[in-house]
Amino acid sequence: MATVTEGAARVEGTRAAPTPWQLRWRLAASRFSAAPVTAFWLLVVAILVLPIVLFLLVAVSPRLFDQGTAWFTLDGFRRAFTGTLVRGTLDSLGVGVATAVAATVIGFGVSWALLRTEVRAARLWSGSMFVLLLAPSYLIALGWERLLEPGGVLDVMGLHVAALREVFYGPVGVVVVLTAKGVPFAYLAVSAALRGLGSELEVAVRVHGGGRLEHVRVVAAMLAPAVWSGLAIVFAESVSDFGVAATLANDAHFPVATYALYNAVDAFPADFPAAAAVGWVLMGMAGLALLAQARATRGRSYRVLGGRTRPARRARLSAAGQVSALTALALLVLVGVGVPTFGAVSASLVKGLGSLVGGHGFTLHNYTRVLHSAALRGPLMFSAQMATITATLTTVLALVTARLLTARTAGVSARLLDLALVSAVALPGIVFAAGYIFTYNMPWTARLGVHLYQTAPLLAVAYLASALPSTSRVLLGAVGQVQESLREAGRVHGAGPVLSWARTVLPLLSRPIVAAWVLTFAGTLLELPVSQLLYPPDHAPVSVGITKALANYDLGGGTAMEVLAVLFALAVVAAAWGLFRLLTPAGWREVGRPI
Repeated sequence: MATVTEGAARVEGTRAAPTPWQLRWRLAASRFSAAPVTAFWLLVVAILVLPIVLFLLVAVSPRLFDQGTAWFTLDGFRRAFTGTLVRGTLDSLGVGVATAVAATVIGFGVSWALLRTEVRAARLWSGSMFVLLLAPSYLIALGWERLLEPGGVLDVMGLHVAALREVFYGPVGVVVVLTAKGVPFAYLAVSAALRGLGSELEVAVRVHGGGRLEHVRVVAAMLAPAVWSGLAIVFAESVSDFGVAATLANDAHFPVATYALYNAVDAFPADFPAAAAVGWVLMGMAGLALLAQARATRGRSYRVLGGRTRPARRARLSAAGQVSALTALALLVLVGVGVPTFGAVSASLVKGLGSLVGGHGFTLHNYTRVLHSAALRGPLMFSAQMATITATLTTVLALVTARLLTARTAGVSARLLDLALVSAVALPGIVFAAGYIFTYNMPWTARLGVHLYQTAPLLAVAYLASALPSTSRVLLGAVGQVQESLREAGRVHGAGPVLSWARTVLPLLSRPIVAAWVLTFAGTLLELPVSQLLYPPDHAPVSVGITKALANYDLGGGTAMEVLAVLFALAVVAAAWGLFRLLTPAGWREVGRPI
């Protein structure tokens, strides 16, 4: 009987064994399935790795790229640490430290007020943090400038603000604007940790006779990783910011590192070795901030979450405390959003603002000019097209990226991809743009048949490269929660790869996909550093159109373009979510919706 069974097993094994033709077919199929992954990796290298690496290498080997005679030299770094360049670096370092400390202290206070006290309108103040997060820094700076500049809105209204202007046009104003931009980053870092901190510490402090001050001190000590993370993030964002550098800091003759890099690239001839050296310095400063964070929290335990953790109770504020908290929150929103919005809107309504002609009046003339002038309307339409294309392509590639990073078979390649994306997130946008200028303006790219320099496709690729890392991180959590069994179940029931994904996975990811698309669209529409360096000569994006109009003293037209661009971005965001609610099934809308 055993012999019959063994024979049957051998027959079954013989039938199951693949033939040589089947083996060849399976090998070809595996190579075909690996082809998209290989193409994706080539795309990542081409748009993320190659431009940045080549640009940074020119700082030490200019002859390798026909930018000098030395195969190895540190002359670019020498020039970066002399004259205006070194002053810009030192200014950026000082601004970064001041901004990081101020924004983290304020962000900690906002987190404590919204999560540990019964402050009124908590949702409103929490939402305002996201408004500050999404507002481009150059728009905040321009709003303040339209109010305070000579011949600005306040001067037209008969208010003399020369003393305030002298204070704001300089390092104080730069720190104020960047602090307002940095508070949301610190708030998100601290609030995420504060939500998980239970009431045990509060009880322990009370048992030992401690008061409210001791409670705050103990909690702050346990939140050290989040506080240091906020410091590092805000510092890196501040030293790499280009929006304030190109507007308020430049107008105040206060040089910073990012604008020094821009001047080195924009000069004729371009000084790429010095620009690359400044890029190394910018990345080094961000790396030092992360190193300080790691050293400050090394060797200590901050594990406070456990099975017995209880939610912390919100403190009830007195009438004076309520007024103080609301006043502080309102002042923050006023500085970061209210004043810049009032400055932009009021300036756009003043006819002839910035000119020497008297008789300024409030009118819609500037909006009429923007809507009827191709020179003013064209940048908005061009940016809308580029933002739509970029948001769509970025969202698709971000889904592929998130899928590769969360796959069960993810190995070394996935870790390398993750490292490349994390590194790209930390890169300043101006370094991205300079890398693209350097790489795609080289003679060897033309010999390879790549003629992208000063074209709209190169601008779109740069937008895609700068948006892909952050968009991938946005989708990573949602994609990682989807089990492989869902798609496999669709395949079992006869659906192909695309149809099974659309039926089983797309409904679960629909809301995060829409969120990623609108965030990428709004960010691309109003993006400045990549646009400033890479825009085609005959197609200026809206951010460049705004800065050009303001540089030509058309303050009313420039601010009208600014207001229309923001309103257009808000309208597209509202339309995208409206279409999502109207066109998708009810079940799709409920997945991922807050209860």
